[in-house]
Parts: sequence; structure tokens; C-alpha cells
Amino acid sequence: MCLAIPAKVLSVEGASALVSIEDVEYKASLLLLDDVQPGDYVMLHAGFAIEKVDAEEAAETLRLLNEVADNSTY
Repeated sequence: MCLAIPAKVLSVEGASALVSIEDVEYKASLLLLDDVQPGDYVMLHAGFAIEKVDAEEAAETLRLLNEVADNSTY
């Protein structure tokens, strides 16, 4: 199963970005997307930004992922 997580783009340098997922920062590749700017939200999978999403979709996806984690029995 593959899972992509929404991340906010903090800065862009060439084909890389510094992104934030719930206040944790990661480096992400932007090789698969065009025209990504600071403030955008992207879906992050295995270190690659694979899709741009709007802020509302990003927030709802994070809410659902947190809900699943909170209800997990692992």
C-alpha cells in the first residue's frame, strides 16, 4: 500500500523544497511537479512531491490520518 501525506512548502531551491508536515520539516524532491511555490501544499510520497493540493484538502487529509492513528490498536 502506498501512502502520500500532505505537506506545506516552506521554501524552494531548484528541484528541491523544504516542506513541513505538522511542524516537522523534510526535504522533498520537486522533479515530478511544475511551478511549486512556498505556501503551496503538496502530497509527499517517499520524498517526492507527487501532486499539488489546496489547503483545505491538505487539512482534511491530515485530520483523517490523525483520526486513524488515534483509533489504531497497534
